[in-house]
Amino acid sequence: MTKAIMLQGTGSDVGKTVLVAGLCRLAANRGLSVRPFKSQNMSNNAAVADDGGEIGRAQWLQSLAARVPSSVHMNPVLLKPQSEFGSQIIVQGKVWGQAKGRDYQTLKPVLLDYVMQSFAEISAKADLVIVEGAGSPAEINLRAGDIANMGFATRAGIPVVLVGDIDRGGVIASLVGTHTILPAEDRAMISGYIINKFRGDISLFDTGIDAVRRFTGWPCLGVVPWLKHASRLPAEDSVVLERLARGGRGVLKIAVPVFSRIANFDDLDPLGAEPDVDVVFVPAGERLPADAQLVVLPGSKSTISDLMDMRAQGWDGDLLAHVKRGGRVLGICGGYQMLGRKVHDPLGLEGHATEVAGLGLLDVETQMAPEKTVRNSVATAVADGSLLCGYQIHLGITEGEDCGRPFAIVDGKPDGAVSADGRIAGTYLHGMFASDIYRSRLLQSFGLSGETSDYRAGVEKALDDIAAELQACLDRRWLDELFG
Repeated sequence: MTKAIMLQGTGSDVGKTVLVAGLCRLAANRGLSVRPFKSQNMSNNAAVADDGGEIGRAQWLQSLAARVPSSVHMNPVLLKPQSEFGSQIIVQGKVWGQAKGRDYQTLKPVLLDYVMQSFAEISAKADLVIVEGAGSPAEINLRAGDIANMGFATRAGIPVVLVGDIDRGGVIASLVGTHTILPAEDRAMISGYIINKFRGDISLFDTGIDAVRRFTGWPCLGVVPWLKHASRLPAEDSVVLERLARGGRGVLKIAVPVFSRIANFDDLDPLGAEPDVDVVFVPAGERLPADAQLVVLPGSKSTISDLMDMRAQGWDGDLLAHVKRGGRVLGICGGYQMLGRKVHDPLGLEGHATEVAGLGLLDVETQMAPEKTVRNSVATAVADGSLLCGYQIHLGITEGEDCGRPFAIVDGKPDGAVSADGRIAGTYLHGMFASDIYRSRLLQSFGLSGETSDYRAGVEKALDDIAAELQACLDRRWLDELFG
């Protein structure tokens, strides 16, 4: 049988995604055929898998770490929040339906069959599968029908390693509390725990390890220091946007409004990695900075709702003032749709509003349609002929006068639109900033030198560095057994 291990957290955002990626790279470096797996993910940051269809970008990153093609079976259930109460459900890469939170609970037994089918598919191609949980197994109110944590682990018979985040405090209580409230069957699945995000002298936690063992009997499998290289990896969860530093000293300031349903915000990561660029994510309640040279309207899972919210925040006025000052604007996917004159949704695919006025900065209109475009793409920027590699995930067709000046030629067809003066542009292509030549020429257009790093090589180097750190700090006997 294929060996497998599952990392579950004592809470959300404890660093499971990075640990799984690091373990995948470490296993791959040891010559193993390793695959990542996450049965259920909730995120509007999606990627297009190499075999077609949507998966969470975290699993796409983990497949990169494992040095294998990404597959829809690595993340068989993806929930994409569309409102405060409901999400679009993606199953094995394709839109399966929509459900509100309470209704979704009744669907889990059906979805578990898809999960087990995908796990079997992944396991058949691997020596080792490293599974990432979601949220926390301590959420016992969600245990019935669970497919993301202990429900999956017990069904698949996979040992579990708990991950606790010491940086947020209370890690001993979170581990001991998890042990206390788990039912015996679930508790028996846990083989040990990892302390993550430790700062300072690790020996100071020796007495903490003794305390956890005294209360739980679980062995500590390692104390992982704060992984500084993790900041060079694409972020999955929009919660990180709340912690991003602002007010840097970059020569070029790029403002990005944080929509309530922001999607694929990691599009901006390659620009944020450049030393002369300050990418400012602007949260609700704050104004777009007046000294920004470029405003990027990012993707959105709910264009109409976020467009209405943009007006409520006053960002539409800020954007118009930015344009009057001579600033430039780029809209990506949902952000592109917002730049037009109108967005039509006659079938109510995004909610109750069937038509809303756009920002009017491009002479285009968007018609929402049921068919979803999901594909990896190769493109050429019209402005400078540079090669772009990216992907598309969107609903809707955008047409109008400004489409006569396309932003790019994508898969052999014109895509996007550019205003007559060239300062306003929109495109459906995600991921284009990762194209080094295009990014270099973009920076040159703002008066910078255009000397850029190899972004993909930087991500690969970060994965290797994280793998090396895990090799040094995790229990050697446990690693040898896992990889043996």
